[in-house]
Amino acid sequence: MEIKGKRVLILGGWGLVGSAIARELVEHEPERIVLCSLEKWQTDDAVRQMGIEFPGSCVKFEGEFGDVFQRTEFKHLNREEILRDPDRRRKVMNDLIGDFNRDLQHAQFLYDILARHRPEIIVDCINSATAFAYQDIYRSSLEVAASLDRYQGPGDFPGVRENVERLLCTSYTAQLIRHVQILFGSMVEVGTKIYVKIGTSGTGGMGLNIPYTHSEERPSKMLLSKSAVAGAHTLLLFLMGRTPDGPIIKEFKPTALIAWKKIEHGKISRRGKPVKLYDLHPNQAIKLEGRLALKPDEKLRQLLEQSEGGELDAVFIDTGENGIFSAAEFEAITMLGQMQFITPEEIARSVVYEIKGGNTGHDVINALDQACQGPTYRAGQLRGSALQRMRELEAKHGVRGVAFEMLGPPKLSKLLWEAELLRRTEFDMSVLSQTSAEELSRRAFRQIQEDPKLRQRILSIGIPILLPDGTSLLRGPEIKVPAFRGEWEFVVTPANIDRWADQGWVDLRVSNFVRWVARLKLMLGEVEKIPFNDTSSRYDRNQDFWMSEPELNVGKLAGWIFIHEDKGGRMKS
Repeated sequence: MEIKGKRVLILGGWGLVGSAIARELVEHEPERIVLCSLEKWQTDDAVRQMGIEFPGSCVKFEGEFGDVFQRTEFKHLNREEILRDPDRRRKVMNDLIGDFNRDLQHAQFLYDILARHRPEIIVDCINSATAFAYQDIYRSSLEVAASLDRYQGPGDFPGVRENVERLLCTSYTAQLIRHVQILFGSMVEVGTKIYVKIGTSGTGGMGLNIPYTHSEERPSKMLLSKSAVAGAHTLLLFLMGRTPDGPIIKEFKPTALIAWKKIEHGKISRRGKPVKLYDLHPNQAIKLEGRLALKPDEKLRQLLEQSEGGELDAVFIDTGENGIFSAAEFEAITMLGQMQFITPEEIARSVVYEIKGGNTGHDVINALDQACQGPTYRAGQLRGSALQRMRELEAKHGVRGVAFEMLGPPKLSKLLWEAELLRRTEFDMSVLSQTSAEELSRRAFRQIQEDPKLRQRILSIGIPILLPDGTSLLRGPEIKVPAFRGEWEFVVTPANIDRWADQGWVDLRVSNFVRWVARLKLMLGEVEKIPFNDTSSRYDRNQDFWMSEPELNVGKLAGWIFIHEDKGGRMKS
């Protein structure tokens, strides 16, 4: 892809890799580079530094700051400020576990950035796996368990509701899925052409024997959570890359410590705050007996406050998002046989080379594409014999299965059974396409009225039948649509009936058969557009595809609808 004149967004633009990528991009003269970071001072520093380094550049540098995993209204709040407030916490919870829609997408800060800047190129350097995993679902789970242990009921024991809601807000999977939905929907809407993710393995390239933890067991559950989230993220990006009409998707996974940003002497900070110096004389030692409290009691706290004497200063190497290390720590971590390290400039050069269309061999999404086993010639050959054998058995036993509602979605079962009702009235597609929707609705309803076995086979798999009046419903003990979403009852409105019927009810209304007639005409129209004497391999669905069988093929009809109406076609075969 040509970079010159394009708009680029770098998420995590102040960080080690983000800054290196920005520098690497400048010589290719994009129109602008938008550097986005969590804190305002980070964004200001990143934009200022680029201005200093490239004073005469034609590239325009802009800044954005805030949490891209939150709503726009929460973008400047830290996670604790959000979760501490019941109303904010409820919004976050509903955003994660509610149904995804455009209103939800448009409320997010990530969408807001993309909608205003409309970047053709996005490079995402945020360590998303760490952001999610280090919320520590294990701690939230233990807090819920402790709350439940204290709960004696009845009534609402203080802390139970808040701890449960916090746990729901900490679900890694829910957060990751919603982030990917928002990201993909936003990129499609604004026309992003390529998205490059700088991912992680979670362990710096080491295995389950990694010796580094945060005082947890080895290997650390929280550290492995980061690897689990990172792996799940990669698979979601893999699916994103296989979705038609979306941007090109690439991911790099550095499997070593990334270093470094600077080396200097100065104050040592942890989580943005200087490490204060405390002392405790040996004659003030606490006795190890009874129980050991993680937090100091009042007496010990006073002793420590009295001993406070300045802030920790030392020589350190700044490795960006991974933190700062002493010389000894850096030497241990990077030695041969440990994490070792890679420089951000090497990552940046690979990223820019791939954006320009090169092949570095380090794109994880492409590697997965190459390693995955897809459809095969042998399976295609055997498909015909499998279908033939099933049809022979159907004829022998005098029964058609049509749909069992095990694969899902319910819409597939709904479409197959509706197509089966059409097949039972007329085998010929051309005749059906010229039949009025009113007549097809009457014929279908007559079959449902007169054939109890037919009704049984539809209702018993959880697919209701909406009768032609649009207000009467046949159903079995279970219905697949509407799906359970925390409630067992739903308000019946005309809009809801239309939505439920589309999602998974056999719909006998005239309006639905109007759609079927239009579909049949489109299918036949595809064939009519093929030149009479064209015998090439150009067309997948020619006259032989639709007309080679003596009767209507309901599976082909449903497959066509999923490809054309639902835009659910496979991108890579």
